Amino acid sequence: MFALLKKSPISARIGFAIVLLNVLVAIFAPLVAPYGETSVVGNVWESFSDEFLLGTDHLGRDLMTRMIYGARNTIALAFVTTALSFILGVSLGFVAATKGGWTDQFFSRIIDIVMAFPTLIFALMILSVMGATIPVLIFTIAILDSTRVYRLSRAVAMDIEVLDFVEAARLRGEGLWWIMRHEILPNAMPPLVAEFGLRFCFVFLFIASLSFLGLGLQPPLADWGGMVRENAGAITFGIYVPLIPAAAIAFLTVGVNLIVDWFLHLSSGLHE
Repeated sequence: MFALLKKSPISARIGFAIVLLNVLVAIFAPLVAPYGETSVVGNVWESFSDEFLLGTDHLGRDLMTRMIYGARNTIALAFVTTALSFILGVSLGFVAATKGGWTDQFFSRIIDIVMAFPTLIFALMILSVMGATIPVLIFTIAILDSTRVYRLSRAVAMDIEVLDFVEAARLRGEGLWWIMRHEILPNAMPPLVAEFGLRFCFVFLFIASLSFLGLGLQPPLADWGGMVRENAGAITFGIYVPLIPAAAIAFLTVGVNLIVDWFLHLSSGLHE
């Protein structure tokens, strides 16, 4: 891995540095945060100082601390949601492609029905009815996002399952799950890994959007999208506090996309 990283372009290294920085901050949040996540330690919207490196928010909480814990909450939630959507989408996509026939038609039509609803409106409807708790948030976004994963995994699996080595496995009497796990999945990994990065970005931004609308992570939990909404009124007074979490969202999204672009180039077999 390190040898491969040494040969990577500067853009990929920048992307890895951005993602690694965010992950380390998220993991060690209690150790690096100067204050408690919900502690009120100053006045409202104090400016940058030695005591408050990024100032304070609308309640007088240290913004640096909120940013650090926001990284932990937002990144962890986005990762778990993306992983769940991939487990569901890839499993159904592989089954549909391998079984074919009515199984493929049934799954595909269900997916078409779900995708017919605008994603944001569908999520807002479910969260408004069932409540914006973390389990509901995770499963709602995971189910909606799994439809896109299903489409990709089904298309990739259909190209692989007609190849000779898959036919040979069928002739040997291998079962459906064995073929999916040992023949299709290893050969489908490059596009799926790249899609995981893209889906993570989408989920990350989607959670931030829901938090901005008040239906994501609920106070007092720190969340970058919610921090933008909570401090939006500061712009009126020429205080740019909400731009800090907004910049962090953009920063991480760009970092992940730089890695995904490099990985797609690597898996394509193209050379500079």
